[in-house]
Amino acid sequence: MTRKIALLSHDKNPDVIASAHQIADALNESGVSVSWLPTAPSTVREVGSIADAGSITGAGSRNNQDVSSSAVNIDDVELVLVIGGDGTILRAAELTYGTQVPIMGINYGHMGFLAEADPESMDHVISAIVNGQWSVDTRMAVQVIVQTPDGEQVTSWALNEASIEKDPLSRMVEADIAIDDVPLSAFSCDTVLVSTPTGSTAYSFSAGGPVVWPDVDALVVTPVAAHALFARPLVVSPDSHVSVRINSENAHVWCDGRRLFAAPAGTRVTVTRDSHRVQLARLNEMPFTGRLVRKFDLPTQGWRRNGEKND
Repeated sequence: MTRKIALLSHDKNPDVIASAHQIADALNESGVSVSWLPTAPSTVREVGSIADAGSITGAGSRNNQDVSSSAVNIDDVELVLVIGGDGTILRAAELTYGTQVPIMGINYGHMGFLAEADPESMDHVISAIVNGQWSVDTRMAVQVIVQTPDGEQVTSWALNEASIEKDPLSRMVEADIAIDDVPLSAFSCDTVLVSTPTGSTAYSFSAGGPVVWPDVDALVVTPVAAHALFARPLVVSPDSHVSVRINSENAHVWCDGRRLFAAPAGTRVTVTRDSHRVQLARLNEMPFTGRLVRKFDLPTQGWRRNGEKND
C-alpha cells in the first residue's frame, strides 16, 4: 500500500518553494507519495451579515474554493508537512480541521513556535517521515460563536485565539466580559483575546498574558490596552463559557487572524473549548520548557557568572 502525505508550502519566498520541491522529490524517491495542497491562503472576508459566513465556519474552511479545487483528500493522507512559518501551519490546521491527520512544520518564519524542525534538520525530517517515526501532540482548540443582535449566529473555531478588536480607525471598543454567564467586568479597550494554551505564546503573550503549558487545558482572557482599574489577564476553566458583549459599532472578530466576522453593537461572542483537537506531529521528546527556552532564547542562568562571589 502506497504511503501518502500532503505538503503545504508558503508561496511567496523562493527559498521556501525550492526547499519544498526538494523535500517532495526526496520523499517521492523514497516511496512516499506527496500531494501538494493549495498554497494560497483561504479568502479572509469581512462578513457584512453573519449569515454570509456559513461557508467558512467550523470545518467549512475545508469546503471553500481553495480547498475544493485541490485533488487532495485530507482523510487519505497520514501527515501534512508544512514548509513555512506559524501562519502556514494555521492554514494547515484549517485544512485538517475535523480530521485526525497530524501536522508537521519546518519553520521558515520568524518564531516558528508551532513548527517541529528548522531548515537545517531537513534530512532528519525526511528520514523520520520515510520511516514513520513521529509522535502526535494533541492541542486544544476553541469554538467561537458570534451572535448578532438580530439573532443571526455563526460558529467558527480557533487554534490560537479569538480576537475581538476595534476597527483600525477607531479609538476603542466597548466590551462587557462574563464568565459562565456571570458578569465580570466592563471596559473600553483595543482588543479582548480569548486564547488557548497554544495561543498563549502568540498574540496573548505579546499583550502581557501568561504562558500556559499546552498539556494544561484552559482558556486565557487577555484585555489589550484596557481603560479600566481591573483588566488583568485571566486563566479560567476549560469547561467555562467566556462571553464578550460588544457595546460599540466599531468591532469585529478574528479567529486565528484568518477568519473575520463583523460584530455590530449588541453582538455577543461566546468562546468555549472545542470538541475537536488539532494534531501536531513531533520528532523528539523535548519538553515544552525546553522549547520555550529555545524559541525565546531565555537566559537560564543568573546575571552573575558561575563562581562569582556576592559583594
